[in-house]
Amino acid sequence: MQLSLSTPFAFATLRYSQVAIVMVPVLFCCFSLLLLFLQWHHPKDKRLPPGSMGWPYIGETLKLYTENPNSFFSNRQKRFGDIFKTHILGCPCVMISSPEAARIVLVTRAHLFKPTYPTSKEKMIGPEALFFHQGPYHSRLKKLVQASFLPSAIRGSVSEIEQIVLRLLPTWKSNTINTLQEMKRYAFDVAMISAFGAKQDMEMDGIKHLYRCLEKGYNSMPLDLPGTPFHKAMKARKLLNETLRKLIQKRRQSGRREGGLLGVLLGAKDHEKLNQLSDSQIADNIIGVIFAAHDTTASVLTWILKYLHDNPDLLEAVTVIQETLRTASILSFTFREAVQDVEFEGYFIPKGWKVPPRPNTYMPFGNGVHSCPGSELAKLEMLILLHHLTTTYRWQTVGDEDGIQYGPFPVPKLGLPIRVNRRNKAAIS
Repeated sequence: MQLSLSTPFAFATLRYSQVAIVMVPVLFCCFSLLLLFLQWHHPKDKRLPPGSMGWPYIGETLKLYTENPNSFFSNRQKRFGDIFKTHILGCPCVMISSPEAARIVLVTRAHLFKPTYPTSKEKMIGPEALFFHQGPYHSRLKKLVQASFLPSAIRGSVSEIEQIVLRLLPTWKSNTINTLQEMKRYAFDVAMISAFGAKQDMEMDGIKHLYRCLEKGYNSMPLDLPGTPFHKAMKARKLLNETLRKLIQKRRQSGRREGGLLGVLLGAKDHEKLNQLSDSQIADNIIGVIFAAHDTTASVLTWILKYLHDNPDLLEAVTVIQETLRTASILSFTFREAVQDVEFEGYFIPKGWKVPPRPNTYMPFGNGVHSCPGSELAKLEMLILLHHLTTTYRWQTVGDEDGIQYGPFPVPKLGLPIRVNRRNKAAIS
C-alpha cells in the first residue's frame, strides 16, 4: 500500500527532511568554527606574537595577493615588530624578519621546522614529493635527485639543451615576444628532458598539456568548487598522476629505464631494506621537480634579459647570473612548519604553524639540508641560452611599462615584452 502525505509516517518524514535541510549548513558552520578555534587556540600561559589573523579562512591572503610582498611584510613589521602572526593561504603563520632568525629556522634549529607548503600546494604537487619531508625519506630522495643533476650527470644533456635553444631563438627573430612566457617554454622543455630523458615517450604531449592545466590553477585561491581554477587544476592533477603511473609501469615492465630523473628513481633501491620506490612516490617527485625547475628558472632568465638591456656593459654571463640572483630574489616566501611547539625569541609558535622568513630573503637556491638539488642544472641551462642569445641577437623593450608584478614570483611588469633582432655581422665579428 502506498502511503500518502496525510499519514503520520509521511508527515514525520517530511518534518525530518525540513529539519535536516536547515541543520546541515548550521552543523557545517559550527564544525568550521571549531576547526578555527582548535587551529588558533593556545595555552593561556603561552604568548603568541602580535599581529592580525584577518578574516576566517581567507585570513590576509587577499592583501598579500594585491600588494608587493615586501610592502605587506614591512607594514606589519612597523605595526607589530620583527616577529608577528598572520594567516595566509589557509595557514596560520609567524613571520620573522632578521637574517639571524632566518638562519635559526633554516639551519641551526632546522630539526624543529620542516619544509612545507600550504595544503593546497601540497595537494597539487603530491604529498610524497621530497619538499614536504625531512629525515631518512628526505635524505634518500635528495641524494637521488642530486645524483641526477650533478655536473658529471648533466654533462651529457648539454647538446640536448643546446638544441632546444637553437630551435627556440630563431622564432624570436624580428618578433615581439613576452619574455616570461618564452622563458617558461624553454625552462619547461629542459625540465622535461631532465625528468624523462632525451628519448621522449608518446605520453609526453599529454603530460605537457595536463601540466599546463595544473599550472593555471596553482596560484589560485584554494576553492575546490566546480568552475574554479583550483578545481580545474585538481582534475588535471588527477589525470596527470594516472598518465605518469601508466608511463612508470610501462618502463618497469619493459625493463628500460632510459635517462633523466625517472630512470634514476626507477632503479633506486634501499640497500638495507631492498625496497623500490612506489609508483606514487616516483610520480609525486617527478611532478615536484618539474614545478621546481620551471617557474623559478624562467623568472631568473626574464630578469637577466632586463638587466642586460638596462646595463649593456655587463658582458660576463656568469657575473650577470650571480648579480641577478642577488638583486632579484625569485621566491617571495620560503615556508617552514613547526614540527612541535617552539619557544622562539620570547614568543610561542604552536606546532603546525608556518614560519616564512622575510619575503625575498637572499637564498637563490635555499639553505641548509633543504637547499635546491638542481642548482647546477639551473645554472647550466641559463648559461647555454645566454651564450647563444648574447652572441647572436640584441633586444629592445616594448612599451613604457616599468616596475614589478607578483604572481607570485616577482617579475618585470607584463612579463617584459621585447623585440628581438639579429646582431649585424660587423658587431659579431
